[in-house]
Amino acid sequence: MAEPIRNFQTRAVPGAAVDIDQGLRAYMIKVYNLMGLGLLITGLAAVGTIMLATTTDPASAVATLPSGEMLTSFGFAIFGSPLRWVVMLAPLAAVLFLSFRVQSMSVSAAQTTFWVYAGLVGLSLSSIFLVYTTASISQTFFATAAAFGALSLFGYTTKRDLTAMGSFLIMGVFGIIIAMVINIFLQSSAMSFAVSAIGVLVFAGLTAYDTQKIKEMYFEGDASDIAGRKAIMGALRLYLDFINLFMFLLQFMGDRR
Repeated sequence: MAEPIRNFQTRAVPGAAVDIDQGLRAYMIKVYNLMGLGLLITGLAAVGTIMLATTTDPASAVATLPSGEMLTSFGFAIFGSPLRWVVMLAPLAAVLFLSFRVQSMSVSAAQTTFWVYAGLVGLSLSSIFLVYTTASISQTFFATAAAFGALSLFGYTTKRDLTAMGSFLIMGVFGIIIAMVINIFLQSSAMSFAVSAIGVLVFAGLTAYDTQKIKEMYFEGDASDIAGRKAIMGALRLYLDFINLFMFLLQFMGDRR
């Protein structure tokens, strides 16, 4: 579909290329803004959750972790009770719902679902504050942001077709998922290290690949609702790349409590 679109644009009236470039720039800025707001919601949800879940007052604590962190009743419910499975699986349910229903949803409904999903991810990821120090989480976040920015810029500007690389990387994602499931039973530190290293490479590549594909999805003649849904799904793809890249980098850069 991308090639006919490019051919159509080439035959447009003089000056159309400038208009298309401006439209593409506005479209990509919208994608990045949606993704950035999603990350902000995730961060606020994670920080807010951990503040409610932990306490420094022994009188308010209902449980104490081996690391010394004291949990409130809310913290024990989401980290130590069967409710934790709901917290872990809720983001998956939300992203599947958005992915399969986005074409039949209004732009505002799709955007709201994306915000809800981002908040659920923050609730789920709040547990990293119980495992890693706050300083190392912050350092890893900024390192991820720098790497993501460079990789996404490469994907946006490169003239090389990354389709073949993308197909290979998507297969790598499935391989990582299978390896992680197997390692739940093996508990192998060597396999965990290998999965983390491969995960960093895979999602680094996917950041560039997805950026290029999101750019190619743009078409100047799209109706506003179609363009809006495209921007939301593009933001979701980059959001997932960022979160996964961050989590795998945290395996290397994070200082455990």
